[in-house]
Parts: sequence; structure tokens; C-alpha cells
Amino acid sequence: MKNISFIEIRSPDSNIFRRFPIPRVGAVLLSTILKGLGHNVRVFIEDIARPDWQFIEKSDIVCISTITSTVHYAYAIADRLKELGVIVVIGGAHTTFMPDEAMSHADFVIRGEGDISLPELVDYIETGKPSIESIGGLTYKNTAGEIVHNPQGEFVKDLDVLPLPDFKLVHRWKNSNILPVATSRGCAFNCRFCLVSPMFGRKYRFRSVESVMGELRIRVKVSNSPIFFVDDNFAANRKRTKLILQGMAGIGLKPRWSAMVRPDIAKDDELLRIIADTGKPTVCIGFESINPESLKAYEKHQTLEDNITSIKKIKAHGIKIHGMFVFGADSDTVDTIKRTTEFATSMGIDSVQFMILTPLPGTKIYDDFKAQDRLLHTDWAKYDIHHVVYKPALITANDLHFETLKAMRDFYSWDYILRRVSRLDWFYSGFGIYSRSVIGKAIKSADASVGGLCNLKSAG
Repeated sequence: MKNISFIEIRSPDSNIFRRFPIPRVGAVLLSTILKGLGHNVRVFIEDIARPDWQFIEKSDIVCISTITSTVHYAYAIADRLKELGVIVVIGGAHTTFMPDEAMSHADFVIRGEGDISLPELVDYIETGKPSIESIGGLTYKNTAGEIVHNPQGEFVKDLDVLPLPDFKLVHRWKNSNILPVATSRGCAFNCRFCLVSPMFGRKYRFRSVESVMGELRIRVKVSNSPIFFVDDNFAANRKRTKLILQGMAGIGLKPRWSAMVRPDIAKDDELLRIIADTGKPTVCIGFESINPESLKAYEKHQTLEDNITSIKKIKAHGIKIHGMFVFGADSDTVDTIKRTTEFATSMGIDSVQFMILTPLPGTKIYDDFKAQDRLLHTDWAKYDIHHVVYKPALITANDLHFETLKAMRDFYSWDYILRRVSRLDWFYSGFGIYSRSVIGKAIKSADASVGGLCNLKSAG
């Protein structure tokens, strides 16, 4: 039996949703698998609670989960643990596509899904079997010190064979925390700035309705706290989605819940009625842009007219909408940003996330910008969707940065807050106040560092 720690690195300070942490399911699921194999496992999610470093530093193996904007911190932790003689395994989207870089800090890198490869690696560390060459998606150093990338392993085809994530393994987990529930993996689309398809494949893999309901039944026994369905498209199979939501209502589970969907849910009136009848739903939709040329460039396979129609139909059913928009396509200007704020406000979108186009390693846009020498730098901490890390086409880097921040502030205006107070909508009025505070600090910070941003531009 090994003592194994999982660390999920804290969100970037620039993330305005940091106060509402949603753990990634991966670390909890993998820890559950290893617990089932007899190992002593604990999960430390930094957005939830300060880790128990005494336990971590005495672990036999530490597995670190990171994204691009937090990888610098992950590497610092890895370096410290390696000095203590702890075996370090790093996984996540960034290191999947930058494994050579990660191997400067870790003993092993798990590329892609780790449900099969990580237990095999732990067995290898403990017993010498299976052979290290047979572990799919593993990066390591051979006896000559050369970095070896094993061929990618197969995806888990039947997600029902995986155990239900045991959140009791999470250090200081509270049942009032937002519960992430994954009901599928993969995405049939392949947007140019998105990592879902490169990480999890172009085909959807679904858990059965029975499996999902089993997880939700456990949840309703302990709490009625918020649920976030973390699927890239919760309504990819609408019939299945309806059965899950109807099942929730059938067991008396009516929490505040949210899920990512595409605008095409508006084509199914029955689905909209079912969503409206289940607790307090919010659908999170990547509208991405009001600029038709930008939508084409992102390869979204949706039009501005699709977005407008979906908003009207969803709002007509009383369903809350969290709208996500990405600024910085080659056809975007300052006017695009200003008109997007007006659009989101006039359409009655309940909350927004205005993001700066970020070329993350592994995406098409990263490959394009790198080939075109448009990357300003590779300070990964700035690859957080809130900073400009490439050379825009029709807008300066400074303007893209500041106008995006100002757009968020303008959306969460005092008028926005007062309208929601008048409706006794305490959740969104409180969120508006919180968002204004965070964005105001971000604007002041950006003002203070504008010289640094210009220097990065010049260096690029």
C-alpha cells in the first residue's frame, strides 16, 4: 500500500469565479480508483482548503493536476517535493501537450486520461509490473536519461465501469460545496481555441442514466447543495438529458444547478420545459461572439441568429443564462467588445464571462499563432483568458486587455444590481456586487502593469 496525495492547483487570482470553486472531477475519480486498489489516498483542492503539507511531504507518490495558467506553481511544488525524495506525477491539459517541459520537474507525466494508466504506473512503482513500456500515455525517462513518450492509450469506452467519485477523500470537503458531476466525455465539435476534443476525443462517451442517477441519489441523501454538470455539452443527447432531469425531479432533487450546453437546446421545447421545472437551473452557453466572421474563425458551427433565437426561447421559459464570449479574433475591434456588452445587457443574459482569446498548447489556435510568430511570450501564468498573450490583428494588446475588463465592469453595472434587487434576485444581485469588486481591482492592477504589458509587446 502506498500513501498517495493528489493536489489540484489553485485557480489564478484573476479568475472572478474563484470564490465559487468547482473541483475538477479527474483528481477525485483517480483517487477513488486508487483507494479501491488498497492505497491510502487523500485529495487536496487548493481552492477549497489549504493542503496538509505534512501529509503530502510524507507521501510515497504525489499526483499534481494543473492547467496552463497554474503550471508554474505546479512545477514549483513538484521541484520541492522531488528534493524531498517524493515521486511526482503530473497530469492535466497543459502537460499532456507539453510533456518534455513537464519532465524537467516531474518523474512521470500522464498524458490525457489517467483512469487506466495511473493505476498501472502505481503498480509499476510498487512491484515493477507491468512493464513501463506498456503503460499508455506515459512519459518518463529511460535508464539512459532520455525522455520517452509511450503511445497514447485507448479511451475508457464504458464510463459505467468507473467508480463514483468519493468526495470524502477531499481534504475538508463540505457537503455545501458545489458538486461537479460528469455524465459524459468528449465533444463532437472542435472549436479552434478549445482543448476538450484534443484531450477527450471527437466522439461523445456517455454514462448510463442509471449510473448518473445512482450518483445523484447518493447526493440527495446528504445535501441539496448546488450541482454543476461538467460535461462540455450536457445536452449532446437530448433524450438522455431529459431522462436525467426527470429522474432528478422524481427523487425530489431540485437544487440550484448549472450545465454547459449549446444554443441548439432552444430547438427542443420539451427539453426547455423540463429544464425549467427542475430546481433553479442556469444554462452556460458559449455564444463566443456577436461578430459573424469571428464565429466562423472559431469554427463554432453556429450563427448570430442561432444565438439570438436561443436566448429568446430560453428566457421565455424562465431559465437563467450564463453567456460566455471570447474577444480577440482577427476580425474583432474595440467596437465589437462594446457592442457585445450592449447585446448581452439588452438580451437579458443573467451573467457573463468575457474572455480574451487564449492560444493554449494543444489547440489549433496555438499551433497557428506559433507558426505565424504571433505569440508574445510563453509566461504561462498569463495564459488565463484575462491577459493578451499574442499579437491581435485589428486591435492593440493593451486595448484588448482593458476593453475586456471594462466590458465586464459595464455589464455588472449598478443598474444591473438594482434591477435584480428589485426582483428580489439576491443571488445575482450579490454576484454582481462581488464581480464589480473583483473587476475593479483587476483594472487597477492592469493600470499599474501597463508598462510591463507594453514591454512584452515590444519583446514579441
